[in-house]
Amino acid sequence: MRVGIVVGEISGDNLAANLIRALRQLYPDLTFEGILGPALLQEGGQSLYPMERLSVMGLIEPLGRLPELFRIRRHLIQHFSDNPPDVFIGVDAPDFNLGLEKKLKEQRIPTVHYVSPSVWAWRQGRVKVIKKAVDLMLTLFPFEAKFFEDHQVPVCFTGHPLADQIPLEVNTIEAKETLGFDVSKPVITLLPGSRQGEIKYLAAIFIKSAQLCFEKQKNLQFVMPLVSEVHKATLEYLHQSSAQRRSANAA
Repeated sequence: MRVGIVVGEISGDNLAANLIRALRQLYPDLTFEGILGPALLQEGGQSLYPMERLSVMGLIEPLGRLPELFRIRRHLIQHFSDNPPDVFIGVDAPDFNLGLEKKLKEQRIPTVHYVSPSVWAWRQGRVKVIKKAVDLMLTLFPFEAKFFEDHQVPVCFTGHPLADQIPLEVNTIEAKETLGFDVSKPVITLLPGSRQGEIKYLAAIFIKSAQLCFEKQKNLQFVMPLVSEVHKATLEYLHQSSAQRRSANAA
């Protein structure tokens, strides 16, 4: 069993790693390649490009990277056409993956898309594009599966992996102690995102918001989960820059 797979960010990489582990229970000799993140690489896959090359956000950043993104997609189409996998799985990143899946489907390579685009909420016309690109849609939520069933798109509801990982009732005191917080004080979680661009453009706003909240209420505690050391370094740089600006303004 040989799988082609493309992920565009950390969250998709984690989902894909769970999927690969499940597939290996059926196909122990499964191999896979494409564009992979650290979780998939740990499972033994081969990445043709660094995942970070697809991790773009907003409008300006993707526009500046369009030539590179088109070049990567053309190469993937050629690579998988010359070396057809048993199945290709595009994980999220619909703006990149749906076009890739459409071309591969035209080459009679079975295509699967994992994580439904939000067509049920907006731009429902995209379901026509999905029909042409995808042999099977895998959804995280049951209402998404119902939407695709109503539009005659082959679909399978897989469930969300976090449903097996997060308890229905969380012991908040134990969680605070584990993270080293004062259990008597409230904790606010800051979630700027998992992409480097999100950290770069949004983290400073989150930090400023936390500072304003702390000035009003001194017993607040904050935590910001980060997916990599690179994100941590970026955040620390932004935090230091903010502190230097505050000192300069105070002077």
